[in-house]
Amino acid sequence: MRKILVTGGAGFIGSALAEKLAEDPDNYVVIVDNLLTGFTRKLPRPVHNNIRFIKCDVNDFADISSVFYAYTFDYVFHYAALVGVKRTLANPVKVLDDITGIKNILNLSKNTGVRRVYYSSSSEVYGEPVEFPQNEHTTPLNSRLPYAIVKNVGEAYLRSYKKEYNLDYTIFRFFNTYGPKQSKDFVISRFIYLALQNQDITIYGDGSQTRTFCYVDDNVQACVNAFYDDMYVNDVVNIGGDKEITILELANHIIEVTGSKSKLTHLPPLEEGDMTRRQPDVSKMRTLLKREPTPFYEGLRSVINNGQFISLLEA
Repeated sequence: MRKILVTGGAGFIGSALAEKLAEDPDNYVVIVDNLLTGFTRKLPRPVHNNIRFIKCDVNDFADISSVFYAYTFDYVFHYAALVGVKRTLANPVKVLDDITGIKNILNLSKNTGVRRVYYSSSSEVYGEPVEFPQNEHTTPLNSRLPYAIVKNVGEAYLRSYKKEYNLDYTIFRFFNTYGPKQSKDFVISRFIYLALQNQDITIYGDGSQTRTFCYVDDNVQACVNAFYDDMYVNDVVNIGGDKEITILELANHIIEVTGSKSKLTHLPPLEEGDMTRRQPDVSKMRTLLKREPTPFYEGLRSVINNGQFISLLEA
């Protein structure tokens, strides 16, 4: 049986990943989360009695080391992090604390026989992009915000531990991901929540900034396939959508689909953290998926019509 640790597993993507891994009865999945931004209601329901949740802070060595020594993991998915543009801008020192967690995970992994660490990095490492689409190896990393810098440092730690200790890794650079269990701190879920309440939807600037959006099932399937097929070992993979949409178009579409009476209001652009464009090169992700990604508007309709999503927003 493979023993797998998922940190941040009570979060949006982490819980979906843990649920997918636990579908295989040959996996035993231990989820840790400090519940600062995660919620127990997002935890997957065990089907094969192969999931264990432990409230734990990866930034506290004594806390996380006891979990490592109790289970002796084969693989680690390190997804724990403080996330969200506004939250990370408001708490820059707490963001920097996550470097401690990265060091804890890697030191414990190399000392307890972990075979590979999978790391959730972010599109934020690219900063304001200078190349489209943004390629994992040719696009310069132009990180400035604490969150982006921490992710970049995490990537550097993984490369360094491979070189010095031969600890294998795979880095996933996540672009905007959406799905039924996402909290309303993020753009799609926030817009849907406001539209369903017929409340005004606020847009920073003129709304011309673009994003691409990846349905959570595609994100998780690509990452799990990398794990099972031993692909992109000691490499970096962009995980995201490839179709750009402006924030203004997104808001108007959500209003139309939900039949909302919401009005659009505009605020001055954010001083930092709101990049003008994002568009990843997802060639590697397409190879991992072995199918076409979920069309954006199809995924969006699924989220809007999902009863679990509504109940989470109302909680």
